Amino acid sequence: MNEECVLVMDCGATTTRAVAVDARGNLVANASRPSSPSPQPDSPGDGRIWDLKEVWRKLSEASREVCRTVSPSRIKGVTVVTFGADGAPLKRDGSLAYPVISWQCQRTREFIESIKKQLTPQEIYEITGYQIIGFNTLLKWMWLRKYAPEALAEGNRWVMMSGLLAHRLSEEMMIEPTAACTTMAMDIRRRDWSERMLSLVGLDRSFFPPWSQPGDVVGRVTKRASEETGLPEGIPVIAGGHDTQFAPYGSGAKPGDAILSTGTWEIVLLRTDRYEPSQIGFEDGLIIECDAKPGWWNPQVLMIASGVIEWVRRNFFAVEAERGDIHRLMIEEAKKVEPGAGGVMVVPSFVEGTGPAKKRGVLGSISGLTLSTTRRQVYRAVVEGLCYQLRQALEILSGATGFTPTGIRVVGGSAKNELWNQTRADVTGLPAAVSAAKEATVLGAAAFAFKGAGLFTSPEEFMAGVDLGEEIYQPSGRTPFYERGYEDYLRTIACFAK
Repeated sequence: MNEECVLVMDCGATTTRAVAVDARGNLVANASRPSSPSPQPDSPGDGRIWDLKEVWRKLSEASREVCRTVSPSRIKGVTVVTFGADGAPLKRDGSLAYPVISWQCQRTREFIESIKKQLTPQEIYEITGYQIIGFNTLLKWMWLRKYAPEALAEGNRWVMMSGLLAHRLSEEMMIEPTAACTTMAMDIRRRDWSERMLSLVGLDRSFFPPWSQPGDVVGRVTKRASEETGLPEGIPVIAGGHDTQFAPYGSGAKPGDAILSTGTWEIVLLRTDRYEPSQIGFEDGLIIECDAKPGWWNPQVLMIASGVIEWVRRNFFAVEAERGDIHRLMIEEAKKVEPGAGGVMVVPSFVEGTGPAKKRGVLGSISGLTLSTTRRQVYRAVVEGLCYQLRQALEILSGATGFTPTGIRVVGGSAKNELWNQTRADVTGLPAAVSAAKEATVLGAAAFAFKGAGLFTSPEEFMAGVDLGEEIYQPSGRTPFYERGYEDYLRTIACFAK
């Protein structure tokens, strides 16, 4: 059927892709390329940047591939979603004044202590909703101020990554709240810049382009961008933003659902119409970001997730690494292990500064090993530990917001793991619903793109016509067993807490 579509450019940390979505929510064509940051030549230490030309080249290639499957005449708009925190200063001619420093780069961590001397972490949290994380954009500005001041002097506007790619499409500069709230410089209660936070680095709002809201038309695809991407010249370029904030719209989440966006990282979040930064939330590592819809916010807890699964794959299943179904092998082996993993317990705080346990100073750990412990027990223990971490995060969300979830809506790559989904339900005692449409972020971004293209009056109208389908994992008789396991998990954290 010759149905109208929008194109979503989804620029991720490991995969960059272009996806055409039709008006019924079908992903009618997609193409992807691997993505990763690059070493920065002549940079101090292990400098990591995003090569914007290379990112754009891959997006353009993917877009052209899609346009060979879907007639370009069907594509009525284009939007971009990507990771937060990263951006760059643009000169008046639109060229970069400095490369895009990646969130994976460690160079900005030296400014964590200096910012604490100017404002307490709790004061920052009250204004911005953010904990101090080593890759926050504000710390990048501090780094540039000290080590590359000419970049800030030459840069006319600071643009976040989603805006940089929208600029390539339209030659128009914009900034929007879902990306900007990851800078640690917004007063997110007002959905605007915080003059106090900007003053810490000697900046003001004139350093940024005008605000656009998700779904706003930023500009039009230029002739040059059309030639590079295969997209029709003149179609609207519609504001996207930080990918996390679009997944709730494409997830089919119901009012009582906590939304779990799961992949290498796992984010459990809520949609709420109240901004209430609490002491409990601050102490337990909660962050709050702007929802894609004005007047709404997303309290959330960030944790490592399938990154730990990949650690198990590398270290325990290396012999079968070339098998295309290696994860299926891991899952099937772990299914043969009884709950409790033979006494093996994993606390999955494998990455500095993330997860509920990490907030308490707990390092990742494995306990209960014996000479007869098998790799399948380790894998099962990792899955259980990740689910204990999820339960702890849900308790943090409930304690900080007063919201009591009645279910979990699981979206993202790890939603395909049925063992993990069932364990999520068993450990939390909540039904875990998995949509048949696995691409919640793409669908959510498409909902706003269709609104911007004038084909729907709102993202909600678009989503109302999408048949998501779902599979629900109900808590089983194992839930009481996991109640004891969770108590053991909390005791383990207490033992190892600094």
